[in-house]
Amino acid sequence: MTFPASIDIPQDVLEIARLLEGAGFEAWCVGGALRDTLLGQPNTDYDIATSARPEQVRGLFKHHVPVGERFGTIAVRTHRRHHEVTTFRKDVETDGRHAVVEFGASLEEDLARRDFTVNAIAYHPLRHEWRDPFEGMHDITTGSLRAVGDAETRFREDYLRILRGLRFTARFGFTIDPVTWQAMLATVDGLKYLSAERVRDEWFKGLRTARSLSEFLRLWRASRAAAVWLPELRGSDAIGQPDAVALPRDPVLLTALFTLDPVAVLNRLKASRAEIARALAMVSGPAAPEGESPLAVRRWLAAVHEAADDLTALWELRHGMAAPWRRTLDGIRQRGEATSRKQLAIAGNDLTALGVAAGPKLGAILDRLLHEVVDNPALNTREQLLALAEKLK
Repeated sequence: MTFPASIDIPQDVLEIARLLEGAGFEAWCVGGALRDTLLGQPNTDYDIATSARPEQVRGLFKHHVPVGERFGTIAVRTHRRHHEVTTFRKDVETDGRHAVVEFGASLEEDLARRDFTVNAIAYHPLRHEWRDPFEGMHDITTGSLRAVGDAETRFREDYLRILRGLRFTARFGFTIDPVTWQAMLATVDGLKYLSAERVRDEWFKGLRTARSLSEFLRLWRASRAAAVWLPELRGSDAIGQPDAVALPRDPVLLTALFTLDPVAVLNRLKASRAEIARALAMVSGPAAPEGESPLAVRRWLAAVHEAADDLTALWELRHGMAAPWRRTLDGIRQRGEATSRKQLAIAGNDLTALGVAAGPKLGAILDRLLHEVVDNPALNTREQLLALAEKLK
């Protein structure tokens, strides 16, 4: 397979390139959007690599944001959209987590510092020229993921590249080049030096984008990345065949599905409080109603609150079929039957108007009213609940 004669580049990217070239600088499209386009996945989020230094980029473009200026990156805004413009650079010092870069490099030196050959291709948007010093197009054609240059060196420069490689492999259906795979195995212990946030982002991105989740999970286990960061990852027998059903690409839900202790995993990965709370609600259960009757499902809804949809989805994913209570659940919601305090026909201020002091007793009365309404939805009227509250106060 050869390079196409030209590819469609968004007008705002062309405008940036024209201004840079007109000022005497080189401007090349690089990055994931170029790779995706060559793989038949059109993408408009093109990045530009340039010989202009960051201060020169800032001087050329009125609207810009220095998103990573010490690494040479300026986000240039055109037509209300930002595109990253990054100075040609080379690494002069790395520790597996961070890099010190030096500007003034050539395009070839800039491409040489990239992780995989499929990401080390450049395209000139004005002259329609290609640069592919590491035969990335060959690897795209053959479906091979291969590190640029010496594989162990690339991974020791930034251990996150191991996880990126697993993600790309599962997303595009690639096969990892044997030398690159051995280098991953030789350097995988370095993953422990990464920040939890960077690992979490890769884990979440992989769950969202993998063409085959089975392959993504297999790669995390086989590479020993799971042993370093996700020891709770279930074995393949416990997970089953996740690609056999259409899975929602919700990383929190999938973490609960694929790990033995999703709360511990999400805490370790420094997920948000809301994401950890979701996982905690899922493991706290109960995982399913005691029966399929409206009463059983209402009682379950009152117990699990907002976790009901997650728990229902988990059951369906684990069993490969619709939950037996799904239709009952939908009916309860369509009828508007109350299963939480906020759905009651009266609120706390109605009880204080009856003379109930704010505090534990008021909460206990609301809980009792909810209990009665869950068992008998017809009671959920203002008049009936006020009358019942009068007896309880």
